Amino acid sequence: MELDKETQEKIQELQSYEQNINNLIFQKQTFQMELNESENALEEIKKTNDSVFKIIGQIMIKSDKDKILKELENKKKILSLRLESIEKQEKLLSEKSEKLRQEVMKKIK
Repeated sequence: MELDKETQEKIQELQSYEQNINNLIFQKQTFQMELNESENALEEIKKTNDSVFKIIGQIMIKSDKDKILKELENKKKILSLRLESIEKQEKLLSEKSEKLRQEVMKKIK
């Protein structure tokens, strides 16, 4: 079956959308993992009355508990915003991809 040029271009565009969606999913998983780690660290720091340490490079230094809590809260906010942005991009691309997929399927049938 010979596809016209427009249909071939739409198929390539569809493949590009799907690749971008896969990249966004990978980024989302990475940020979600970081967010989970930050949330777990926050919970542990809140529970402890002991000294708190921070890893910088290859060394661990004693740090101020309140300062670390503030840093982790900020990191958590930033990661949440990034995840929200990625989810919006993913939804938009998925909608475009589905619409294009339907167009291509009509042409192929």
